[in-house]
Amino acid sequence: MASTADHGLRKVVWKKIQDTIIADCRKSEVWKILILDEFTTKLLSSCCKMSDLMAEKITIVEDLFRSREPVPEMKAIYFMSPTAKCVEAFIRDFKTEPKYKGAYVYFTDYCPDDLFNNMKLYCAKYIRVCKEINMCFMPQEAQVFTFDNPGAFKSIYSTQSQDKKKTLETLADQLVTLCATLDEYPGVRYKKDGNMENAKILAEFVDNKLSRHYELDDSGAKKGKTQAQLLIVERGFDPVSPILHELTYQAMAYDLINIKNDTYKYKSKDGSEKQAQLNEEDMLWVKLRHKHIAEVSEQIPKMVKEIAASKKQPDSKITVSNLAQMMKKMPSFRKHLTEKTVHLQLAEDCMEHFSNNVEKLCKAEQDLAVGSDADGVKVKDPMRTLLPVLLHPYSTYDKIRAVLLYIFSLGGTSEENLSKLIQHVKIEDEREFILNWKDLGTPIITTPSLFSRKPTRRDRSQVETYNLSRWTPVIKDIMEDAVENKLDTKEWPHQSECPAAWNGSGAVSARQKHKTSSQDERRTGSRLIIFILGGMCYSEMRSAYEVTQAVKSCEVIIGSSHIVTPTSLLDDIKALSKGPMETFTIDDRSNA
Repeated sequence: MASTADHGLRKVVWKKIQDTIIADCRKSEVWKILILDEFTTKLLSSCCKMSDLMAEKITIVEDLFRSREPVPEMKAIYFMSPTAKCVEAFIRDFKTEPKYKGAYVYFTDYCPDDLFNNMKLYCAKYIRVCKEINMCFMPQEAQVFTFDNPGAFKSIYSTQSQDKKKTLETLADQLVTLCATLDEYPGVRYKKDGNMENAKILAEFVDNKLSRHYELDDSGAKKGKTQAQLLIVERGFDPVSPILHELTYQAMAYDLINIKNDTYKYKSKDGSEKQAQLNEEDMLWVKLRHKHIAEVSEQIPKMVKEIAASKKQPDSKITVSNLAQMMKKMPSFRKHLTEKTVHLQLAEDCMEHFSNNVEKLCKAEQDLAVGSDADGVKVKDPMRTLLPVLLHPYSTYDKIRAVLLYIFSLGGTSEENLSKLIQHVKIEDEREFILNWKDLGTPIITTPSLFSRKPTRRDRSQVETYNLSRWTPVIKDIMEDAVENKLDTKEWPHQSECPAAWNGSGAVSARQKHKTSSQDERRTGSRLIIFILGGMCYSEMRSAYEVTQAVKSCEVIIGSSHIVTPTSLLDDIKALSKGPMETFTIDDRSNA
């Protein structure tokens, strides 16, 4: 494996699309139409641009479900999910009056026989190619994947769910397509949890489906296990990380600023509405996203000053309005400044929230999460830490987050104490925000006799941290233990094992200093794939990059059904006890 820059998930996915779908179509020199469903539209836009498609002689991209004009002289490529809805739409294009000269059909996954037979029945003479390409996941970032399925959370964790098993099976199918795309046949392990069985069930499904997938290999040769591990954990294993206020740039921005579909909308100084995509096309975003906001706030103005100096600009205080003036005067370096303007604005927005409210909240949150203050003094009475938060006019969501951290720090609280806390926060009618965490296996109400064992954490006392960022996501401990081959087999049973490299000889210390910084080292290394059932948060995504960076010989890839922010997770938790049609809102949603 080479560097992430060369082999990020997005590039792996685009290469596979080129090697399968586009390679088939290159054989004929004619321009073609590409027809996509909702999932494949997102998938393609995550890993290529329209110009990439044009270069491959694809001239038009259409929506499978929209009304389209026939183009009988052209062939069409259909890239779609193997669902009844997609297949019916495809059949409609050819059944009575064919819209196109022919069809190249590619499914993201295995197409059930009944759907395949239906297509043959009505459209056989128009189908030039029909393939299943095993790609049911979204390459979110270089080392992050999702299944673009926030609804899986309710299906798995709601006590009223009717389709839990079906959802777990679908997730297993999608995980298999991830492994197939990466050409990995990993050993599978799961985190054992006394009262939760989902990770175990999912591990069984994945292992069985992987074994079937690699037995039915096109080449006829059975593939052996590769040097990879797949670890499956449930969201309840670490309820703290997705609830804390994070101060690293990406996590902080998605928590505090209203960023939808990775689009940051902001007003420029002249009052016009602007928007920017926060993705890996923006190299400055990639460089800054995991840094602490203090570093980001320092670095962006520095970068701007360097550009300003190179253009003989006076070294005044850098602000967004100054930048706008400079860009008007010198269009030649507008492009250089545009992305920096976006990040200067976004960092300013984050810092405004920080200085208004978040800074005060962070101290209490960190003390509750870590169990000691910045000087290492143990928090003896967590209620004294929580009380100032409850008495201050913070938003309802912020208070709920603090109450949850207090409860998690104690491993649960008494019913009487919980009622008082709920009254304090004034959520008597919305106590599900707190109570429903029990559905994730997280203790909320305990009795004095119930002993809850806290997981032992790695000692990071020698690691330098910011006082308001002392908490380390539990998943980072797990990643480091897995790489060093230190996971306890009682807590992490093997559903299936991988070859010997992970059983001792491949263990590499996460703290080990390597002579070379070249990530090409990873060509001979292994992959660690982590799947979190029920949503992952941005600080957990960051951990995958940090461990990869530290170890070099192992690439860590992390994924989930979807990405959660503190607000979206709280809303999902609350909705667990609602019927399918019930919706709800809280007016007091802003953090301002």
